[in-house]
Amino acid sequence: ARAGQTTALVGSSGCGKSTCISLFLRYYEPSSGEITIDGKPITDCNVQYLRENIGVVSQEPVLFGMTIYENIRFGKLNATQDEIEEAAREANAHNFIMQLPDKYETLVGERGIQLSGGEKQRIALARALVKKPTFLLLDEATSALDNNNEKIVQEALDRACKGRTTIVIAHRLTTIRNADQIYVFDKGNVIEQGTHDTLMGNEGGKYQELVKRQQMEKIDDDQDDPIKMQKAKEEEEEAIGMCIL
Repeated sequence: ARAGQTTALVGSSGCGKSTCISLFLRYYEPSSGEITIDGKPITDCNVQYLRENIGVVSQEPVLFGMTIYENIRFGKLNATQDEIEEAAREANAHNFIMQLPDKYETLVGERGIQLSGGEKQRIALARALVKKPTFLLLDEATSALDNNNEKIVQEALDRACKGRTTIVIAHRLTTIRNADQIYVFDKGNVIEQGTHDTLMGNEGGKYQELVKRQQMEKIDDDQDDPIKMQKAKEEEEEAIGMCIL
Protein backbone atom coordinates (compact mmCIF):
# COMPACT_ATOMS: atom_id res chain seq x y z
CA ALA A 1 0.00 0.00 0.00
CA ARG A 2 1.32 3.44 -0.91
CA ALA A 3 1.24 6.30 1.59
CA GLY A 4 -1.91 8.39 1.35
CA GLN A 5 -3.60 5.98 -1.06
CA THR A 6 -6.43 3.47 -0.78
CA THR A 7 -5.63 -0.19 -1.36
CA ALA A 8 -8.44 -2.74 -1.62
CA LEU A 9 -8.22 -6.49 -0.94
CA VAL A 10 -10.91 -8.63 -2.57
CA GLY A 11 -11.65 -12.31 -3.02
CA SER A 12 -13.91 -15.12 -1.86
CA SER A 13 -14.41 -15.86 1.85
CA GLY A 14 -11.42 -17.54 3.48
CA CYS A 15 -8.92 -16.44 0.83
CA GLY A 16 -6.65 -14.57 3.27
CA LYS A 17 -7.88 -10.96 3.18
CA SER A 18 -8.56 -10.59 6.91
CA THR A 19 -5.26 -12.30 7.70
CA CYS A 20 -3.50 -9.29 6.16
CA ILE A 21 -5.31 -6.97 8.60
CA SER A 22 -4.28 -9.16 11.55
CA LEU A 23 -0.67 -9.17 10.38
CA PHE A 24 -0.64 -5.38 10.03
CA LEU A 25 -2.01 -5.02 13.57
CA ARG A 26 0.66 -7.50 14.71
CA TYR A 27 -1.77 -9.93 16.26
CA TYR A 28 0.73 -12.45 14.92
CA GLU A 29 3.89 -12.37 12.83
CA PRO A 30 4.28 -13.51 9.19
CA SER A 31 5.77 -16.98 8.72
CA SER A 32 7.71 -15.71 5.71
CA GLY A 33 8.47 -12.37 4.10
CA GLU A 34 8.06 -9.08 5.96
CA ILE A 35 5.81 -6.03 6.28
CA THR A 36 7.51 -2.65 6.15
CA ILE A 37 6.44 0.92 6.97
CA ASP A 38 8.54 3.65 5.36
CA GLY A 39 11.04 0.96 4.46
CA LYS A 40 11.43 -0.27 8.03
CA PRO A 41 10.28 -3.72 9.21
CA ILE A 42 7.01 -3.50 11.12
CA THR A 43 8.59 -5.67 13.82
CA ASP A 44 10.81 -2.68 14.68
CA CYS A 45 7.71 -0.65 15.60
CA ASN A 46 6.44 -0.53 19.16
CA VAL A 47 3.13 -2.44 19.12
CA GLN A 48 1.27 0.11 21.25
CA TYR A 49 2.54 3.03 19.15
CA LEU A 50 1.60 1.18 15.95
CA ARG A 51 -1.96 0.47 17.06
CA GLU A 52 -2.43 4.03 18.33
CA ASN A 53 -1.82 5.17 14.76
CA ILE A 54 -4.25 2.71 13.19
CA GLY A 55 -8.01 3.23 13.02
CA VAL A 56 -10.05 0.05 12.50
CA VAL A 57 -13.68 -0.25 11.40
CA SER A 58 -14.99 -3.80 11.09
CA GLN A 59 -18.18 -5.39 9.78
CA GLU A 60 -19.59 -5.86 13.29
CA PRO A 61 -18.83 -2.74 15.36
CA VAL A 62 -18.22 -3.36 19.06
CA LEU A 63 -20.13 -0.87 21.21
CA PHE A 64 -20.31 -0.94 24.99
CA GLY A 65 -23.34 -0.39 27.22
CA MET A 66 -22.35 3.22 27.89
CA THR A 67 -23.07 6.62 26.39
CA ILE A 68 -22.30 7.59 22.80
CA TYR A 69 -19.72 10.05 24.15
CA GLU A 70 -17.91 7.32 26.09
CA ASN A 71 -18.01 4.90 23.16
CA ILE A 72 -16.33 7.41 20.86
CA ARG A 73 -13.84 8.41 23.58
CA PHE A 74 -12.51 4.83 23.69
CA GLY A 75 -10.60 5.77 20.54
CA LYS A 76 -8.70 8.47 22.45
CA LEU A 77 -9.18 8.50 26.20
CA ASN A 78 -8.07 12.12 26.62
CA ALA A 79 -10.22 13.44 23.75
CA THR A 80 -12.04 16.72 24.36
CA GLN A 81 -15.73 17.33 23.65
CA ASP A 82 -14.74 19.33 20.55
CA GLU A 83 -12.56 16.49 19.25
CA ILE A 84 -15.35 13.97 19.79
CA GLU A 85 -17.89 16.14 17.98
CA GLU A 86 -15.43 16.76 15.13
CA ALA A 87 -14.94 13.00 14.71
CA ALA A 88 -18.71 12.45 14.81
CA ARG A 89 -19.23 15.05 12.08
CA GLU A 90 -16.56 13.43 9.93
CA ALA A 91 -18.33 10.09 10.43
CA ASN A 92 -21.76 11.51 9.45
CA ALA A 93 -22.94 10.78 13.01
CA HIS A 94 -23.31 14.22 14.62
CA ASN A 95 -26.71 15.08 13.13
CA PHE A 96 -28.49 11.90 14.22
CA ILE A 97 -26.85 12.12 17.66
CA MET A 98 -28.16 15.66 18.16
CA GLN A 99 -31.69 14.46 17.34
CA LEU A 100 -31.63 12.02 20.27
CA PRO A 101 -33.18 13.24 23.56
CA ASP A 102 -29.90 12.92 25.49
CA LYS A 103 -27.64 13.61 22.51
CA TYR A 104 -24.05 12.48 23.26
CA GLU A 105 -25.14 11.26 26.71
CA THR A 106 -27.54 8.73 25.15
CA LEU A 107 -27.01 5.19 26.46
CA VAL A 108 -26.57 2.84 23.50
CA GLY A 109 -27.42 -0.38 25.36
CA GLU A 110 -25.35 -3.55 25.45
CA ARG A 111 -23.62 -4.02 22.07
CA GLY A 112 -25.42 -0.89 20.85
CA ILE A 113 -28.84 -2.53 20.84
CA GLN A 114 -30.61 0.86 20.98
CA LEU A 115 -29.09 1.95 17.65
CA SER A 116 -29.60 0.85 14.05
CA GLY A 117 -26.82 -0.90 12.15
CA GLY A 118 -25.93 2.27 10.26
CA GLU A 119 -25.87 4.36 13.44
CA LYS A 120 -23.62 1.85 15.21
CA GLN A 121 -21.23 1.82 12.27
CA ARG A 122 -21.01 5.62 12.26
CA ILE A 123 -20.24 5.65 15.99
CA ALA A 124 -17.52 3.04 15.38
CA LEU A 125 -16.07 5.17 12.58
CA ALA A 126 -16.08 8.26 14.82
CA ARG A 127 -14.19 6.25 17.45
CA ALA A 128 -11.59 5.26 14.84
CA LEU A 129 -11.21 8.84 13.60
CA VAL A 130 -11.07 10.69 16.93
CA LYS A 131 -7.39 9.78 17.34
CA LYS A 132 -6.62 11.07 13.81
CA PRO A 133 -4.95 7.83 12.69
CA THR A 134 -2.23 7.68 10.06
CA PHE A 135 -3.61 4.36 8.80
CA LEU A 136 -7.22 3.28 8.33
CA LEU A 137 -8.23 -0.39 8.11
CA LEU A 138 -11.77 -1.06 6.88
CA ASP A 139 -12.81 -4.71 7.17
CA GLU A 140 -16.07 -5.09 5.19
CA ALA A 141 -17.33 -1.99 6.99
CA THR A 142 -20.55 -1.66 4.95
CA SER A 143 -21.34 -5.26 4.00
CA ALA A 144 -24.01 -5.72 6.72
CA LEU A 145 -25.88 -2.47 5.92
CA ASP A 146 -28.89 -1.84 3.72
CA ASN A 147 -28.50 0.40 0.68
CA ASN A 148 -29.57 3.64 2.40
CA ASN A 149 -27.25 3.19 5.39
CA GLU A 150 -24.44 1.98 3.14
CA LYS A 151 -24.62 5.22 1.15
CA ILE A 152 -24.39 7.38 4.31
CA VAL A 153 -21.54 5.35 5.82
CA GLN A 154 -19.66 5.02 2.53
CA GLU A 155 -19.79 8.78 2.03
CA ALA A 156 -18.14 9.23 5.44
CA LEU A 157 -15.58 6.51 4.70
CA ASP A 158 -14.63 8.09 1.37
CA ARG A 159 -14.06 11.40 3.11
CA ALA A 160 -12.04 9.76 5.92
CA CYS A 161 -9.78 7.93 3.45
CA LYS A 162 -8.54 11.10 1.78
CA GLY A 163 -4.90 11.72 2.67
CA ARG A 164 -4.69 8.53 4.75
CA THR A 165 -3.04 5.24 3.97
CA THR A 166 -6.12 3.02 3.81
CA ILE A 167 -6.55 -0.72 3.41
CA VAL A 168 -10.06 -1.86 2.55
CA ILE A 169 -11.43 -5.39 2.64
CA ALA A 170 -14.52 -5.23 0.50
CA HIS A 171 -17.47 -7.56 0.03
CA ARG A 172 -19.55 -5.13 -2.03
CA LEU A 173 -17.19 -4.37 -4.87
CA THR A 174 -19.06 -1.21 -5.85
CA THR A 175 -17.50 0.43 -2.77
CA ILE A 176 -13.91 0.09 -4.02
CA ARG A 177 -14.22 1.16 -7.66
CA ASN A 178 -12.14 4.28 -6.93
CA ALA A 179 -9.37 2.50 -4.99
CA ASP A 180 -5.87 3.40 -6.15
CA GLN A 181 -4.89 -0.28 -6.22
CA ILE A 182 -6.91 -3.49 -5.95
CA TYR A 183 -5.38 -6.86 -5.03
CA VAL A 184 -7.37 -10.01 -5.83
CA PHE A 185 -6.78 -12.97 -3.51
CA ASP A 186 -7.40 -16.65 -4.13
CA LYS A 187 -6.39 -19.40 -1.67
CA GLY A 188 -3.98 -17.11 0.15
CA ASN A 189 -2.23 -15.81 -2.96
CA VAL A 190 -2.48 -12.55 -4.91
CA ILE A 191 -3.55 -13.54 -8.42
CA GLU A 192 -4.42 -10.13 -9.91
CA GLN A 193 -3.72 -6.49 -9.15
CA GLY A 194 -4.53 -3.14 -10.72
CA THR A 195 -7.22 -0.47 -10.80
CA HIS A 196 -10.91 -1.29 -11.25
CA ASP A 197 -10.82 -0.35 -14.93
CA THR A 198 -7.64 -2.34 -15.57
CA LEU A 199 -8.99 -5.46 -13.88
CA MET A 200 -12.37 -5.20 -15.61
CA GLY A 201 -10.47 -5.20 -18.91
CA ASN A 202 -8.91 -8.56 -18.01
CA GLU A 203 -11.37 -10.82 -19.85
CA GLY A 204 -12.07 -13.98 -17.88
CA GLY A 205 -10.19 -12.70 -14.83
CA LYS A 206 -11.21 -13.39 -11.23
CA TYR A 207 -12.07 -9.76 -10.42
CA GLN A 208 -14.26 -9.43 -13.49
CA GLU A 209 -16.00 -12.68 -12.50
CA LEU A 210 -16.67 -11.42 -8.94
CA VAL A 211 -18.07 -8.09 -10.18
CA LYS A 212 -20.37 -9.74 -12.73
CA ARG A 213 -21.60 -12.23 -10.13
CA GLN A 214 -22.54 -9.42 -7.74
CA GLN A 215 -24.30 -7.54 -10.52
CA MET A 216 -26.42 -10.62 -11.27
CA GLU A 217 -27.18 -11.11 -7.56
CA LYS A 218 -28.35 -7.49 -7.32
CA ILE A 219 -30.66 -7.97 -10.31
CA ASP A 220 -32.14 -11.09 -8.68
CA ASP A 221 -32.63 -9.25 -5.36
CA ASP A 222 -34.36 -6.35 -7.10
CA GLN A 223 -36.70 -8.75 -8.89
CA ASP A 224 -37.58 -10.40 -5.58
CA ASP A 225 -38.38 -7.02 -3.96
CA PRO A 226 -42.09 -6.18 -4.57
CA ILE A 227 -41.59 -2.50 -3.68
CA LYS A 228 -38.78 -2.11 -6.20
CA MET A 229 -40.76 -4.06 -8.79
CA GLN A 230 -43.81 -1.81 -8.28
CA LYS A 231 -41.64 1.32 -8.52
CA ALA A 232 -40.04 0.04 -11.72
CA LYS A 233 -43.49 -0.71 -13.16
CA GLU A 234 -44.75 2.78 -12.30
CA GLU A 235 -41.66 4.36 -13.87
CA GLU A 236 -42.15 2.25 -16.99
CA GLU A 237 -45.84 3.24 -17.25
CA GLU A 238 -44.91 6.90 -16.74
CA ALA A 239 -42.32 6.67 -19.50
CA ILE A 240 -44.87 5.09 -21.85
CA GLY A 241 -47.35 7.87 -21.03
CA MET A 242 -44.75 10.51 -21.84
CA CYS A 243 -44.08 8.86 -25.19
CA ILE A 244 -47.81 8.86 -26.04
CA LEU A 245 -48.07 12.57 -25.19
